[in-house]
Amino acid sequence: MRAAVPLCRDRNRYVSAPKTLESTKAGAIRQLGARDATLMALRRQVLQASSVPCCPRTPRPTPKDRMSIDWFPGHMLAARKEVTKTVGKVDVVIEILDARVPGASCNPQVESLRTKVGRPALKVLNKADLADPHRTRAWLDHYNALPGVKAVAISCKKPGEVVRIPDYCVPLAPNRGTVLKPLRMMILGIPNVGKSTLMNALLKRAVVKAGNEPGLTKHQTRHELNPRMTLIDTPGLLWPQMDPGVALKLAASHSIGRNAYADEEVAVHLGAYLLADYPALLTQRYGAPLADCDGHGLIAWVAQRRGLLIKGGEPDLERAAGALLDDYRTGALGRITLETPPPV
Repeated sequence: MRAAVPLCRDRNRYVSAPKTLESTKAGAIRQLGARDATLMALRRQVLQASSVPCCPRTPRPTPKDRMSIDWFPGHMLAARKEVTKTVGKVDVVIEILDARVPGASCNPQVESLRTKVGRPALKVLNKADLADPHRTRAWLDHYNALPGVKAVAISCKKPGEVVRIPDYCVPLAPNRGTVLKPLRMMILGIPNVGKSTLMNALLKRAVVKAGNEPGLTKHQTRHELNPRMTLIDTPGLLWPQMDPGVALKLAASHSIGRNAYADEEVAVHLGAYLLADYPALLTQRYGAPLADCDGHGLIAWVAQRRGLLIKGGEPDLERAAGALLDDYRTGALGRITLETPPPV
């Protein structure tokens, strides 16, 4: 078995720094050691699953073993303070959500700020082309039932859908939208949900950096769409100490920095969900999973099917986990949504 690789090299991402340099180093070393130990435990479980042909269920990690995912870079704290000052000066909040995780990608702090100042929201479920259409409709019904909220589903890669966004905002602020009183909109959302791509499409030029990595936008910027409408773009905002289940969904959907988690653990939890809710898509992509397979066994199964092996014929768990995550993120697995709306 290969030696574990440190999971995080970016030790400056913690905004609440200890008081001394020595304690900073000690804390970082302790966290890295704990994550290495968790990763090794996960690898042992997956190897056990792959060592027998029936791919049986293996013991799941206990809460103590589960890796903590915490990614809250310093620029997010500054950005949240700036949003707090600005949100009361706009008319409509446009919150961009990931249609594959419409609940997990809804930042509770954004919702709290918006309702505190009494601003309506247009909730845009972006990447709808990658999401389960039946579940997307259920989430639209859920959000449209909330007071002061309009919800739509789009793909920001389709300009014809993007250009309708300002028009959706007009009924939410009927007293604005003139030359004397322009409609002031603010785009908010977690990292890597397509805010910058949507902004560039609305303005029909590349005014902000866009890419398939979270945390590219660092500062708030204001743009004029036309004499009757202005738009404020903001950095992606997460929140500290998020629920572990939410963090795993966001990591799987690539809204959390890569240095904050291990692909293997995230892929194990993603695999367990796909086996329960989308087994046909897994069969179509990798062949029929073996009997009684769980998330750990699925990673080993993907490795075997793809020929991702290391010396001695053991499955290359890192590459297999990355392959499963990439297939989900790019839509190669099919249209998938990792959650359903809460019951009414």
